[in-house]
Amino acid sequence: MFQSKIDAPPRRAAPAAAAHAVPAHAVTARAIAVRAVVAARTPWSAGTRRDSLFLAAGLPFGLPCLMLLVLPRGALLPGLALLVVLFDLLTVAQRSRVRALRGLEVPGRVPPGAAWLVRLRAGLTWRQAAHHLLAAPVQALCAASVLGLWGASIVLLGFFGWVWLLPPDNPLRAAQGWTIEGAAATVGGLLLLAVTPWLVALLAAVDLWSVRALLGPNRAELLERRVEHLARSRVDVVDAADAERRRIERDLHDGAQQRLVSLAMNLGLARRTLKHLPPEALEVIAAAHEEAQAAIKELHDLVRGLHPAVLEDRGLDAALSGIAARSPVPVHLTVDLPGRIAPTVEAVAYFTVSEALANAAKHSRASRVDLALHRVADRLRITITDDGIGGADAGRGTGLTGLRKRAASVDGSFTITSPRGGPTTITMELPCEL
Repeated sequence: MFQSKIDAPPRRAAPAAAAHAVPAHAVTARAIAVRAVVAARTPWSAGTRRDSLFLAAGLPFGLPCLMLLVLPRGALLPGLALLVVLFDLLTVAQRSRVRALRGLEVPGRVPPGAAWLVRLRAGLTWRQAAHHLLAAPVQALCAASVLGLWGASIVLLGFFGWVWLLPPDNPLRAAQGWTIEGAAATVGGLLLLAVTPWLVALLAAVDLWSVRALLGPNRAELLERRVEHLARSRVDVVDAADAERRRIERDLHDGAQQRLVSLAMNLGLARRTLKHLPPEALEVIAAAHEEAQAAIKELHDLVRGLHPAVLEDRGLDAALSGIAARSPVPVHLTVDLPGRIAPTVEAVAYFTVSEALANAAKHSRASRVDLALHRVADRLRITITDDGIGGADAGRGTGLTGLRKRAASVDGSFTITSPRGGPTTITMELPCEL
């Protein structure tokens, strides 16, 4: 403790350090940029070798378009049509090159297992055409030029070695290369060796950008995929929550509730048989027996509120019939469902109707509630109408807001019409399948 205080810098130096501080992401970006520049300066660095290999692997993909320039005029249109047909194949090959040599995944516009005609149609876009007809040929020419610079730098640096291959009567051979031409060749080779890595890094970055920008999905497609992913994730969360409710219901029903029933039975048996005990002891046993019975009832209501067993065993019709029978307000129930629907949707419908009926009994002063469930195409339509005083507003209070959120959790809709004086009508539509 004392050593750390002694070694700590003075407090007045902190503002100066804070004045020059930069965000952590900026430091990381700067460090990455410095490493990239250092790697590009040295021709023997791993980054330069990787970029050179990346450019060399991209050479074949620009050749099909360049070959169109040497075709006869009559074969130009058939060759262009063939190249368009090969767009999908070239796109897949380009993505494979980026994945293998740069470790980056460029997602496709269609799933990998899509039919050939679907992939062909997806490849007929201006972005892919711009890449295969313009960017790829230009990149191929630039890559060939840069690779040629590598060869030229090696040849010029080895000028004095090449001199010995000349005939003996050549002036350069007689001077052993120590001429103005030889010096210029060596200096030129050194300059090319210093400049070429920068060109390699620049062209590799442009090549990678063009592949990712033109052959990958655009912003709208990325947003669409993100929305689909979020929708699937939301469904998974709702399913997981419903499964967790079912698990808790089973644990309470098979565990705590059974123990309380056994305890109540033992207390009832003691209450009936132990008549010889003092009155005070009998009163304690009787009170404990009544408390155990009350706990059983509360736990039963809690278990039924988590996930009623009748909903899972007999379906939504039977579960709603139980709710209607227990409602303080008379409920006229109409259910027209040809079969079972998704368990998660059944749970959402059950709890939504249960809460709506509880709100009607508590606030509406209604004497009758009509509850109807119908399946319309792939949607479950729920209509709840009461003859109460009306005036229900979803913007006030949390009850109706909770109903709307519960319906929205499975991509359903919720509407309410409640003029002053009534009646109040709640309409919900839920998807039958998730």
